[in-house]
Amino acid sequence: MKIRSVKLREAHKSNGVGSFCSILWDLQAQNIVTSSSSDSSICIHDPLLLSAPPRILRHHRDGVTALALSPNSTCLASGSIDHSVKLYKFPGGEFQTNITRFTLPIRALAFNKSGSMLAAAGDDEGIKLINTIDGSIARVLKGHKGSVTGLAFDPKSEYLGSVDSVGTVVYWELQSGRELHTLKGIAPDTGLDSSIMNVLCWSPDGETLAVPGLKNDVIMYDRDTAEKLFTLRGDHVQRICFLSWSPNGKYVVTSGLDRQVLIWDVDQRLDIDRQKFDDVICCMAWKPNGNALAVIDVMGKYGVWESVVPSSMKSPSESIPSLQSKNTNGLLLFDEEEEEEPNVSGNLSDIGEDSLGESEPPSRKRLRKQSAYDDDSDEEVTNWSSLLPKVDSHKKASHGQKERLEKGKDMQRGIIISTESKMQEAFQPGSTPVQPGKRHFLCYNMLGSISTMEQDGYSHIEIDFHDTGRGPRVPAMTDYFGFTMAALNESGSVFANPCKGDKNMSTLMYRPFSSWANNSELMQLQWSMRFEEEEVKVVALGTAWVAAITSLNFLRIFSEGGLQKNVLSLDGPVVTASGFRDELAVVTHASPSLSSSDQMLEFRVFNICNGTQSIRGRLPLTPGSYLTWFGFSEEGQICSFDSKGVLRVFTDQYGGSWLPLFSSGKVKKPEENYWVVGLNDRKLFSVVCKSPDLFPQVIPKPILTLSDFSFPLASSDLGADNLENEFILNNLHLSQINKRIEETVAIGQDTISLDDEAFNMEAALDRCILKLIASCCIGDKLVRATELAKLLSLEKSVKGAIKLVTALKLPNLAERFNTILEQRLLNESSAVSAFPPTNLDTDTSVKADIAAGKSLTSIQSSKTSEPDTPSTSPLLSSPHFIKKGTSEAKAKCKIGKLEDMVEVKNAWEGKEEVKNGVVKKVNEANGVVKKVNEANLAPRPSNPFAKSSNNQERSSLFNSLKKMKNDGTNKK
Repeated sequence: MKIRSVKLREAHKSNGVGSFCSILWDLQAQNIVTSSSSDSSICIHDPLLLSAPPRILRHHRDGVTALALSPNSTCLASGSIDHSVKLYKFPGGEFQTNITRFTLPIRALAFNKSGSMLAAAGDDEGIKLINTIDGSIARVLKGHKGSVTGLAFDPKSEYLGSVDSVGTVVYWELQSGRELHTLKGIAPDTGLDSSIMNVLCWSPDGETLAVPGLKNDVIMYDRDTAEKLFTLRGDHVQRICFLSWSPNGKYVVTSGLDRQVLIWDVDQRLDIDRQKFDDVICCMAWKPNGNALAVIDVMGKYGVWESVVPSSMKSPSESIPSLQSKNTNGLLLFDEEEEEEPNVSGNLSDIGEDSLGESEPPSRKRLRKQSAYDDDSDEEVTNWSSLLPKVDSHKKASHGQKERLEKGKDMQRGIIISTESKMQEAFQPGSTPVQPGKRHFLCYNMLGSISTMEQDGYSHIEIDFHDTGRGPRVPAMTDYFGFTMAALNESGSVFANPCKGDKNMSTLMYRPFSSWANNSELMQLQWSMRFEEEEVKVVALGTAWVAAITSLNFLRIFSEGGLQKNVLSLDGPVVTASGFRDELAVVTHASPSLSSSDQMLEFRVFNICNGTQSIRGRLPLTPGSYLTWFGFSEEGQICSFDSKGVLRVFTDQYGGSWLPLFSSGKVKKPEENYWVVGLNDRKLFSVVCKSPDLFPQVIPKPILTLSDFSFPLASSDLGADNLENEFILNNLHLSQINKRIEETVAIGQDTISLDDEAFNMEAALDRCILKLIASCCIGDKLVRATELAKLLSLEKSVKGAIKLVTALKLPNLAERFNTILEQRLLNESSAVSAFPPTNLDTDTSVKADIAAGKSLTSIQSSKTSEPDTPSTSPLLSSPHFIKKGTSEAKAKCKIGKLEDMVEVKNAWEGKEEVKNGVVKKVNEANGVVKKVNEANLAPRPSNPFAKSSNNQERSSLFNSLKKMKNDGTNKK
């Protein structure tokens, strides 16, 4: 046998130490891609001009340990020691995204046949199956004990093969994610040598899995049974470290630690050619459309072995098998028709398209399209299972496998995407999919839950409240209608079912709680409605009203007693709805979804009692996601949660905007899924489910997890992300309080308690700003510190900021802060002097009131004044006091708050005598307080916190304040 020489060229520096290198051909054999675990760059070579300099991609921070090209060669994936997996457009090499991260180095990557899924694994515990369109994690497969070094998708898209560093091979069923077969110790143990990887490879027809053996050979295993079929054993004198099937499946190439590369005729089970190299060949790739083999060794040198198969034999790229059976018809996220249309979103346009370009027969798309939708035209596909093909092996599936497939279809009916239009189907918030033989939730919210289980043709419905002390337990109800959705509030519950029976009718039933124990009243107050040729999709409850949205896009509104009050036509198919007191929020489709599968949703908020529509707009979602929960917070704010784990709340800020208050991706573990129950003004309430579960079970009772809100902020150059998050949240809460004050004033009610709440929030906001100012000073961000000082609400806080920067020896910044304080006091003084008296007959009294307010403010402000603090005019009151008015109630509240601020200052400066001085000066202010009390009613400047109150309440509050001051004097 003639030995030929293959010239190798350096692609990556090795520094004299061997490292694992990768090499790939693209589909048209126009480019060769190489990488090395000792080099952070990726090189794209021209195979016709190997001497020409390559294009280099530098995006990783450490060595590149794995490469993979999508089947149509439009997307390149790379994994690295830096724990990241990146996607690039190919052949241009434009960086697209960090599609996922691990906690340890990546060792293996593989695309499925359609390119819609990428498998990634390494030294971490699990194998991630990643949706390449939106980057979501479809599954995490766990079962290996060592580092996963090799991955290979079955060409028929039914199985994934994996091998680890200790020689264990696992067959994974993609549809269920379970281990079909585990073959322990059949491959060599690579130990700690990271320059050599265990690999495995499916034959192009998907019938055989090739794995390196323990006797310097290759073992072939059956695709379904994992039984050993035959062995390729030849002249390798050391173990095999890499293997690959030729495109037509007739040949296999192997490389060993003996630095030999052998070409095998699989049918004859003989080696037909070989090549000896100077170093171990760690990776090889067959040319897709010729008789050549690209190789790379552990020192980073690569080359092309031409005429690798003797010319007298069949070419390795001749008669490539075409998989046109229905086994490859798994629904893989989107329609095949989209392959010929550009992606309007501008993302990886071809990723996920099951196209092999010129090598695929022209009729293949039509054949697969017709088979997929003719056979399963009515089937519903879930969000994650749409990525996974249905197992339909050429061998007969076992009875257990069929049961598991049917069970999987039934269990994931909670939130579905239409396969043809990709428009999200309607769902009831807080419901879970039907599970045969198990109870499931029709409704689960902050008040309680409604669960049901079918048995002997009918169902048993149970209602449970989280607060068991709210009243007697609601008795169970026998359901003969087959209800599939429900809503629950303090007054009652509403149920509905889809079209059912010979007459194809849908039923809506309302049952109040106040009459459950009395059958006669129950029959009077309980009511039901039937809909012919119309199906109820979503139900909602509010104060004295019931709503149902149907398949005809009708919004039907009923009174609590069953009166049909109104019927409205909605603009599009309903997605979900929720009620809170007088308000009903409805989400509908605004238009068909985009080609990128992004949902186009619209929301409306109706006031049922007033018959008005208060809000309408688009509902934002994370790209590539769908809506999983929608409802109201305990304070009545509209909220949404999408499949990417982002919680949004609608506010009046910026003319009405959705704020992202929480992202589960920043806090959850990879194996966790958040199932939202509700939220209040501070916390998110959810049930954390372990993957692959997307929803909780009724038994055992779900455990609620409380999560703090956290804006998805960029990483701050101050390292003060938590403070910035607190700053934004406090601003949000303050705006909400201000809105409630305005609403309270509009209906003529008193706002004293809300004013106090607003003051407390302003004080908390100031404390947060002071901490941020300290961080800015330490980080030398003085301009930002000045911006923050302008946001302080209390004069006390501004003076505290001046003392802070003075202590940090920043005199220029202290001067700026002092200028801000003086300017604010001048502005407020002008506002007070320009405030007109409310009654000309009481001019003298009004002037006395204003003077008293100024004096009191000046005395209170002096509690934290120090010799090194720039002095301010005694005629100017603090901004906060002018903002809040000069009522006695405000004075009392502020004195208490300012004393708290003094204690903080004492802790900073260690001057405890300040507080005693403040108490003394407050006592001296008794005369001023008496004058204010005699005036009884002082004019109050216009501001968002100064609300109307009766004279009697004001007098009482001033008397209390006076008494508090006198008590302090007597004690002293």
